[in-house]
Amino acid sequence: MAVLAPERPGAGPPPHPPRTRRRWPAPRPRVDRIPPLPADRRLSWVLALGLGLLVLAGRLVGISYPRTLLFDEAYYPPEAWDLLTWGHEYNRGYTFIVHPPLGKWLIAAGEHLFGYTSLGWRFPSAVAGAVAVVVLVRLARRLTGSTLLGLVAGLLLAFDGFAFTVSRIGLLDVFLQVFVVSAVACLVVDRDRVRARIAGSMPVPVTGFRLGPRGWRIAAGFLFGCACAVKWSGLYFLAFAAVLSLFWERSAWRAAGVPHPVATTLRRGLPGATWALAAVPVLTYLAGFTGWFLGETAQGRWWAQRNPETAFPWIPDALRSWWHMHVEWWTFHNGLSTSHPWESGPWTWLVNGRPILLWNPQGLTDASGDQVIRYILMVGTPTLWLAFAPALAWAAWRIVARRDPAAVLVAVMVAAGWGTWFLNPERTMFVFYTAPVLPFFVLAVVLVLQDVLGRPGAPPWRRTAGLAAVSGYVAVVAGTFAFFYPVLAGLPLSHAEWVTRMWFPSWF
Repeated sequence: MAVLAPERPGAGPPPHPPRTRRRWPAPRPRVDRIPPLPADRRLSWVLALGLGLLVLAGRLVGISYPRTLLFDEAYYPPEAWDLLTWGHEYNRGYTFIVHPPLGKWLIAAGEHLFGYTSLGWRFPSAVAGAVAVVVLVRLARRLTGSTLLGLVAGLLLAFDGFAFTVSRIGLLDVFLQVFVVSAVACLVVDRDRVRARIAGSMPVPVTGFRLGPRGWRIAAGFLFGCACAVKWSGLYFLAFAAVLSLFWERSAWRAAGVPHPVATTLRRGLPGATWALAAVPVLTYLAGFTGWFLGETAQGRWWAQRNPETAFPWIPDALRSWWHMHVEWWTFHNGLSTSHPWESGPWTWLVNGRPILLWNPQGLTDASGDQVIRYILMVGTPTLWLAFAPALAWAAWRIVARRDPAAVLVAVMVAAGWGTWFLNPERTMFVFYTAPVLPFFVLAVVLVLQDVLGRPGAPPWRRTAGLAAVSGYVAVVAGTFAFFYPVLAGLPLSHAEWVTRMWFPSWF
């Protein structure tokens, strides 16, 4: 760097001082800001649990109709009954089981309570759907710092037609939903606990310090393992969330003034993350196959004994058979491209492009002989789902302009649960694959409503107008749900009433 020479007498006027670069204010905060939790802890729990009970009651009304297997219920309830009978899914030779057993164990719990009936195999789904609403209320409250917005998130999920139908049918995806959103909620609690502990230990050594056991992160690993033991798509959520949690830890060390936050994260956080978010999920996943390992007639259980010439003979036969079964599953899922009348690609999911018809009996008439239609359509509430794409764009703006941590979480989870389906566009896909990512789409809408509501310190008129707008939108979603309720629950409709609810040709 050049050094200016001292001024000499008679040397003329001094040169102009060097021009300094003008410092403009930063376009966004240098650190992300996590809002504090409100003080109404007990009241917030009462409201969340009360909403969950109301949702459960609403899901259970008429859940037994029809008393027959719907869509993929042709697979999972019978396999769940096998679990109750044999302790594993019985290999009959003409069926091919392609999913881990945990979700079917949960369906089996309902069949144990109510028998092999439509109530038995659907009751666990209703419970899972209600629990997902409660967890979303708590997660949204923590992300926004507002109990009101937490309840808004829960209400939006409760009034969604897709969430309603997927929690009234014996499929696996609602269990994947509740495990994923619960695991993410646990990770967010761990994030806040770690930040509070680091901030409360100032000054922090330059190399950080040990954080000790982190129960919330271990709980997240267990729940992610459960998600993977329901469906493999839970693995994407686990991987994306694990990376995000390390970035959270890096941000916490950087905010504390640690000079090398990346190195500190790798030293202090990576070993524990490897245990909690890698080893624990793997052990949980393996535990879900206990019945398979103990079973005598489980699918593929004795493959290794029948194929002793395979590689790695030193590995126990049971593990080699188990691995071979997973290879077959991977081949099946990766190559599934059979045409189906109700299939849909991920690019259509956000606009309800192709919902799924679950039930449409023919030849029904009323007492006067007029046609009666009892339609059950797995379709999202349009006034909610059509807001997903704009809400994602708003979340992207919050990331760029504000470095908003809630928007970052939404974007990462949407990438894990929606974006990854674009990796294999030739695969046969259905809209119910959105079940685990649906709560994060709802959170994106809630972030928009948070800005509509306004900041707590805003003028009273601004908050009043914002509250009216938020309440009005929730009322519109609720009204739309009520309008579509007959075609979500299979209530009798005349042909004219049914046509008014078929908004797009692809719904027929």
